[in-house]
Amino acid sequence: MSEQDTTAASVFDRHRPRLLGLAYRMLGSVAESEDVVQDAYLRWRRVAHSSVEEPEAYLSAVVTRLSLDRLKEARRRRETYVGPWLPEPVTDDSFATAADDGQLAEDVSIALMLALERLSPLERASFLLHDVFELSFDEIATALRRSSAACRKLASRARSQIQEARPRFAVTTDESRALAEAFFQASRSGDVAGLTQLLAEAATLHTDGGGKRLAALRPILGADKISRFFAGLARKPDGSRPLWSKPMLVNGLPGWLTVERDGLLQTTALELAEGRIVAIYIVRNPEKLRHLWPLVPEPMRKAM
Repeated sequence: MSEQDTTAASVFDRHRPRLLGLAYRMLGSVAESEDVVQDAYLRWRRVAHSSVEEPEAYLSAVVTRLSLDRLKEARRRRETYVGPWLPEPVTDDSFATAADDGQLAEDVSIALMLALERLSPLERASFLLHDVFELSFDEIATALRRSSAACRKLASRARSQIQEARPRFAVTTDESRALAEAFFQASRSGDVAGLTQLLAEAATLHTDGGGKRLAALRPILGADKISRFFAGLARKPDGSRPLWSKPMLVNGLPGWLTVERDGLLQTTALELAEGRIVAIYIVRNPEKLRHLWPLVPEPMRKAM
């Protein structure tokens, strides 16, 4: 590798974590985010770097445009997706949160990621680049090839639509850990009374199997229905304790990574507010969980 290539790689690697975080927030897919960032690197190597005054802004623009191209196809796929769609889960030690040194963890919360899905691609890009990644509207205008005024309007419109999706209640680590552990025990044992105590009356359950594993085809609404759903699962032979489990943050929320009785991975994440669980997000689609297998102990992986 030439000295110029080495310098280019060094500059890019310095910004890679944030670029991965940007691509993930645009696409909701770990694999596609990594592909986008690799494509951005190949383009970066062909650029006359002396002409780039702000590498971070320039690379953010490249990643945004590449993500917008992929987002069009992703939206078409999601129109035929079986059951609720959830973003590919990222954990407390994966790129989208570790990339930001933990400071932007709330901006990969599942509620916010789902709210971003309801925006137009340009609204999503404008909001993320300005409100999350703190680029100026002049820089965003360059990235989106729109005027600064248009980008400001796009971000404002997006902000008004998703402000409710950001966490409104502070939850202490001890409180979230205790609630998560209590839910794990109650849901796996089918303890309806215990679950009812933990869940907010208007709680929601989202399960993403993608048509590849059994999952509810629509969100389940209300503490009573959710409690009875888990009680029914607990009565099934493969619905009891997992083969392996590890508590961890999933998209910034308390939860677990588990290897279920069928030998497949699953993530569970809990959204909390005012001492109750207000939403449960379970991802079972194997295609969305491949990147998490390295977190499972090697003896368990070999046994699968």
